[in-house]
Amino acid sequence: MKKVGFDITSFYAALDGQRQSKQLTWKKVAEQSGVSASTLTRMAQGRRPDVDSLAALLNWSGLKAEMFVESNQESQTVSEPLAQITAYLRADPHLTPEGAEALAAIVKAGYERLRKDSN
Repeated sequence: MKKVGFDITSFYAALDGQRQSKQLTWKKVAEQSGVSASTLTRMAQGRRPDVDSLAALLNWSGLKAEMFVESNQESQTVSEPLAQITAYLRADPHLTPEGAEALAAIVKAGYERLRKDSN
């Protein structure tokens, strides 16, 4: 079975590097990121944050989650183009959620149609 995990020790060390480069206290990191100070304390002890706290810390730090994903797989799986397009559309601040969903449906329909025709 494939084992995948998140390297919290390395992530916390990277956060600490970011904190030090900005000359901030952990309390300021908590304030700026919107994460509780207790979450940061638990992370220092090797415990994983909840997904919303992780997202907030990734956003605050500019770090990428994939940098800290550990896997015993020989090669990392590459996501499908439709998954990537959908993620980009949903992240576009110029689109409403409904607009992103509508565009994703159009792209999906066209992609599947053309992919089937190319077989």
